[in-house]
Amino acid sequence: MSDRIRVGSGQKLHLAISTCPNDTFAFAALLEGRVDTGGFEFEIDLLDIDQLNQGLMSGQFDVAKTSFHAALSLTDEIVVLPVGSALGFGVGPLLLAAQPGTTPQAKPDGKTGQLTLCPGEHTTAKLLFDLFYPNTTAVEHVVFSEIMPRLSAGTADFGVCIHEGRFTFMQAGLHSVADLGELWESATNCPLPLGGLVMRVEHDSDVMRRASDVISRSLAVSRENPDSALPAMRRYAQAMEDAVLMQHVDLYVNEWTVDLGTVGRDALQKLSELAAQTRNSEERSPPLRVL
Repeated sequence: MSDRIRVGSGQKLHLAISTCPNDTFAFAALLEGRVDTGGFEFEIDLLDIDQLNQGLMSGQFDVAKTSFHAALSLTDEIVVLPVGSALGFGVGPLLLAAQPGTTPQAKPDGKTGQLTLCPGEHTTAKLLFDLFYPNTTAVEHVVFSEIMPRLSAGTADFGVCIHEGRFTFMQAGLHSVADLGELWESATNCPLPLGGLVMRVEHDSDVMRRASDVISRSLAVSRENPDSALPAMRRYAQAMEDAVLMQHVDLYVNEWTVDLGTVGRDALQKLSELAAQTRNSEERSPPLRVL
């Protein structure tokens, strides 16, 4: 589901966020005009994560939620805002299987008859799959909400499941192969940086700080009164129950969402280092910059 909302008046900023509960929770007060917009007129798009990544790469947005994997390819063009990130322990994507007891693996000849579904080429989920299951199966990229239905229908062998699917995959009759976040934690001792808010460098640091302050105010309203965010969350979460919505918030909205801090910055540095291992020297990018 996608939508466009305009709020506030003043300097125009095109903002894009995901429809996932952690984003609609953080931005609910802004979406509904319940916070001071800091002299900005926000044009807000709500999109799937792969649409966000692609739109950011094509220069469509001033501020956007993006996979940190995608951000790594834009380090000369964007700065990470200190607010709004999704990272933590126990928050990683799950690698799911349609059949129990199966694992992605290449055949001895290097070929594979297996297929893994991922939620987008530039998602952090895809990067984790490449890091921990390199050169195993064929990969197809689909909208994240299609992954579990495709596995249930038997049209793919594995899927990298993000967002609320980690709470509901057993109800769909699917099977966990690995928690990619736990693999990350074992390898790095860092919280897993999934995605964050970035802003294009053509905006000066004062504009970035003011925009960041607006987002911080919106997040603070929802953290103080979580029930106030439920209408916005329900609108974009389809048939998810309120309890599942709040499970999602409890998992993905934490101290590093409020401010990345030193620990969050260190996690981004580690992500930059490991991502470089999956690329040749010509494709490697400088580390991400944080405002």
